[in-house]
Amino acid sequence: MANKRLQAGVFLVVAALAGIAGFYFNRASLTFPVLEGATQRLMLTSFPDLGGKTQTLSQWRGNVLVVNFWATWCTPCREEIPALMRIHKKYAPKNLQLVGIGVDDAGKIRDYAVSMRIDYVVLVGGMGILGVSNDLGNQSGVLPFTVVLDRTGKVAYTHAGALTEAALDAVVAPLL
Repeated sequence: MANKRLQAGVFLVVAALAGIAGFYFNRASLTFPVLEGATQRLMLTSFPDLGGKTQTLSQWRGNVLVVNFWATWCTPCREEIPALMRIHKKYAPKNLQLVGIGVDDAGKIRDYAVSMRIDYVVLVGGMGILGVSNDLGNQSGVLPFTVVLDRTGKVAYTHAGALTEAALDAVVAPLL
């Protein structure tokens, strides 16, 4: 009798583990196309730069691309900008491109970027770009939100909230 209970217990544990594994792998296969589609949309969406010229992120294919969604009214966004500038300066010669996409009025973004002397590319995304950031993993819709794409254009890292220079350095250095 004890042997049958042991067999039944082992069977239930194996069945539960198989069910959990199936759920996990099925969930991953369902979310990957959504992430890939969001990455493609991001790369092909046209954004005005601070001079009003239309830009697409696809022009930086082949580079490690750090995309930072931010707003002028967002305190953590403003606090992380100096760290982003230092990372950009450090790794731009190794084909890292940092792009800030402002979720704000174009005039406010331009004025703030000039006052802070932001030395990386700043584009104007407006509130509509938050849907793409959501599909990229920003489920709570917070700013700042950062996405790191490897040289092949695949998402290597996402982070909701302010990043430190050390944290971003640890992510991008191995990709270069």
